[in-house]
Order: sequence, then structure tokens, then C-alpha cells
Amino acid sequence: MCSFSSEQSPYLFLGFALHPPWPSKRQHQHLRLNIHKRRRAQLQEARRRKRMIILKLTEIKMRNLKLYMENQSIIEENQKLRKQAMLLHKENDVLLFQLQKKLSEQNNSKTN
Repeated sequence: MCSFSSEQSPYLFLGFALHPPWPSKRQHQHLRLNIHKRRRAQLQEARRRKRMIILKLTEIKMRNLKLYMENQSIIEENQKLRKQAMLLHKENDVLLFQLQKKLSEQNNSKTN
């Protein structure tokens, strides 16, 4: 017959026996201190990461602002150049009309 009942595991007693004894008061204080130090280090690391993210976001926003301003100046310059090109095109049309008129007058005078 088995000395253990069917409800109990034969390893239950062995598992309990393999556990180290409860820590002493001094060991318990050291464990708490280590946990406290680890938690403080984690919090400091989280704060450092947060500062780095904020710094990166600030850098990105500044770069975005500079690019936006540069884009606006390019758009303004483009509008000025379009206006200038339109005026030159009109002047070219006027000169071309004057040239055609002069040439047609010369052709008319030669044929008469």
C-alpha cells in the first residue's frame, strides 16, 4: 500500500523540503533594499527615456518649422518668378506683333 493518499502528491513534501528557509531579518532588509534600488533605477531610466523623447520631438518640431518657413519662401519666390515670366511673355507678344506689323508693312511697300 502506498503511504500517500491519492489526493496528495508524493512530491509535495520534497518540494517543501527543497525550498530554502525563510530569509533572516537582515537578508529580508537587503532584499527590500535591492528591490527599492532596482525600482529607483527603473524610474530614473523611464525619466531619462521620456526626456530623450521630448528632446527628439522638440528637434523634430524645430526642423519641421524650419522646413515650413523655407517652403513658404520658395512659394513666394515662385510666385514672383511666375509674375515676372508672365510680364516677359506679354512683352514678347507685343514685340512679336510689332515685328510682324513692320514686316508686313515692308512687304506691302515692296509689292506696291
